[in-house]
Amino acid sequence: MFRTRFAPSPTGPLHLGHAYSACLAHDMARAQNGEFVLRIEDIDQSRARDHWTTGIYEDLTWLGLTWDGPVLAQSDQIPSYRGQLKSLWDKGLLYVCTCKRRDILAAISAPQEGVPMSPDGILYPGTCRTRGIGREAQDLPDAVLRLDMKAACHAAGTELSFQETGSGPNGETGLQRFTAADAISDIGDIVLARRDMGTSYHLSVVMDDALQNISHVVRGQDLYDATRIHVILQKLLGLATPLYHHHDLIRDDVGKRLAKRDDARAISRYKADGATPQQVRARVGL
Repeated sequence: MFRTRFAPSPTGPLHLGHAYSACLAHDMARAQNGEFVLRIEDIDQSRARDHWTTGIYEDLTWLGLTWDGPVLAQSDQIPSYRGQLKSLWDKGLLYVCTCKRRDILAAISAPQEGVPMSPDGILYPGTCRTRGIGREAQDLPDAVLRLDMKAACHAAGTELSFQETGSGPNGETGLQRFTAADAISDIGDIVLARRDMGTSYHLSVVMDDALQNISHVVRGQDLYDATRIHVILQKLLGLATPLYHHHDLIRDDVGKRLAKRDDARAISRYKADGATPQQVRARVGL
């Protein structure tokens, strides 16, 4: 079954970039007589708001999109995420980290060469990996659980790849292979759980794509590099790797990627100004 999804966070209004991604995923599924499902990624309860969730439903309905089955809210899945975290901890693949951002920056050995970045933010230097902090430290403010990438790659095996049916930022398409050495050096020990969320984007998106039987992940090129993280997690959790279709980003007049704070390009603003769904589709090139 060809099955896609749209997975917005209810932390602001949907904009033209969301319209493009949602319509593209919807149209791809319908063209294949497949299914299109909706997920609300609301693990960040400090920013998620019910009225933004309502706005998501209204905007997608106005665009003429329909979804199959019930909507999945990530906030309802927290016990499942915690269960997988316990499993990874018991396998020795996680460790507690109490480093703050300033600690990480101070530990970087060559700041004059710039701050090394990974798909998860600043490349973590592994400070807490060898400190052996007990699990009780999770109760400390800002403590997180990190994935020991070297141990994870050893457990995941050497066959690390995904199929790209769209294109990455540099035109990457087709079978994309990467090595454990690439993951260790370029991605590092990513955060898999924050104390205030009980999970992370990377863990929750992988688990929920599997739960919703997603065959094709349709999303923006800004998440292309994170796909390597998701492949490793899929291997660790015994989950199938879907096909990935990364698409161009919708940008403003100066080439900057749209953000939720850009209310001028919110779908609701176009609707209020009298635009039609067809005009919005044409605006994003559909």
